[in-house]
Amino acid sequence: MEGLCRSGARTWRRVVENQGMSLPALEASLANWRIAPHSRWAFRHTAQLLPTAAIRTDARQHRPLPAAPRDFGDFRLVAPDGETLRMDPFLRQTHTDGFLVLADGQCVLEWYDEGMAPDTRHILMSATKSVIGLLCGAIVDLGLLDPDALVTHYLPELGHSGYQGASVRHLMDMRAQPRLDGAELRRYTASTNWDPLPPRADPQGMHAFFATLPARQGVHGGPFRYISANTDLLGWLLERITGRSLAELLGDLLWAPMGTEHPAEITLDRDGGARATGGMCATLRDFARIGQLMLDGGASGAVQVLPPEWIDDIARQGDPEAWARGEFAAGFPGMAMHYRSGWYVIDNAPQLLFAMGIHGQTLFVDRTHRLVIAKLSAQP
Repeated sequence: MEGLCRSGARTWRRVVENQGMSLPALEASLANWRIAPHSRWAFRHTAQLLPTAAIRTDARQHRPLPAAPRDFGDFRLVAPDGETLRMDPFLRQTHTDGFLVLADGQCVLEWYDEGMAPDTRHILMSATKSVIGLLCGAIVDLGLLDPDALVTHYLPELGHSGYQGASVRHLMDMRAQPRLDGAELRRYTASTNWDPLPPRADPQGMHAFFATLPARQGVHGGPFRYISANTDLLGWLLERITGRSLAELLGDLLWAPMGTEHPAEITLDRDGGARATGGMCATLRDFARIGQLMLDGGASGAVQVLPPEWIDDIARQGDPEAWARGEFAAGFPGMAMHYRSGWYVIDNAPQLLFAMGIHGQTLFVDRTHRLVIAKLSAQP
């Protein structure tokens, strides 16, 4: 299965080598790491470009994924231009780095592009938001977090900002609207440490950015509006109420007990704040294990990692009206949907829960057919 995409990858390698470069020597930097062709290498070597914190696993709790390969020779997908694609052209045309399908917990298809391997960590981009949503469930189960509490209950320094009146639930469901202006969005972007620092910019981290927001009346509880800063603020809030780093929380409450195979990592800003909105990097198999955890009601074998009620809440308790009036609805025509705790949910039968990140990071969970599909990509 790993050889399905060899020819396309080798062609790309020959182009690079004919120009006198090796793959890691594409001069990826903060200025270009999310732009092709640099992104193909950078998404797999994020820790060589950005500071990261390790998210631990525990070999004693590791749960293997049984291999049960199936023949996908009959796979067909009709592309928007009418072309019918088999599996190999589909994966190549969508710039796939790794693709894995679990059927009832068994690995029926595992595919890697050249340069990827089962132990390669790949950035999840905004699929990280969905992982943070699960972490919230673990912290709620510990009795440390009330989703209905105001953000300012936990972070009183935001009492005069646009986040005044927003609840934790508003952050989780992208229904907090702090009305950040253009200059503040630029300051936020600079604070994340994902881009070169602009000239004369203040090299502050994300926590300092949030703490210095000016007084403003936000609008909360309305339509879905995708604001990445909301999840970064949620990450800081989780650190504040627990007194622990986000990487430690993820490792102890989620990554290790769910039976992962490899440590993960998360990118950090200049002050060591974790990029909760998009900075997680994980292997393909461990990405798929998140979906299996969802299928199994938050359990990993005999270990109940998350309360099953939290998974059911994601599946059933979002606000379809907030989604329908929100800014992403037009991209999913004809689908009844909601967004809950960082997860997108298609309510048409069979219901589909999915995590989504830019450049093609996706994790699909079909609880009816007990299917998980994980896809890591470097789409331009």
